[in-house]
Amino acid sequence: MTEGTKTKIDVCPAAELESGEMKLVVGPDAVKIGVFNCDGKLYAIEDRCSHDDGPLAEGSFDAETCTVECPRHGSLFDLSSGRPKTLPAYQPVETYPVTIEGDLVKLEMP
Repeated sequence: MTEGTKTKIDVCPAAELESGEMKLVVGPDAVKIGVFNCDGKLYAIEDRCSHDDGPLAEGSFDAETCTVECPRHGSLFDLSSGRPKTLPAYQPVETYPVTIEGDLVKLEMP
C-alpha cells in the first residue's frame, strides 16, 4: 500500500512478532530490513552494518537493551536510532517506522 510517497509493507501478524523476536523483510529495491520487538516496542533497522555491510539481523539481539550486534566484528547498534554504540562501526544505519494496523505489523518505507 502506498500513502503519498511512503510505502507500507506487511511484515507479519502481530502475534508472530513477540518480545525478543525479529523478522527479516525485503523491501523495495531488495533492501533488507530487520524488524525487532523490544519488550513490546517495535523497531526496524537496515540489515547492513555500516562498518563492512555485514548482515545485522543475523547478529545477537538483546531485547532488554534494544540492541543488535553485528556478527562479523561485534559492533553494537541501538535499534531505536540506528547508531552504533561500539566500534569498529561509527556511522548510523537507516531506521524505519513500524506500526500495528489491525492485527498486522507494517513497515513504512520512503
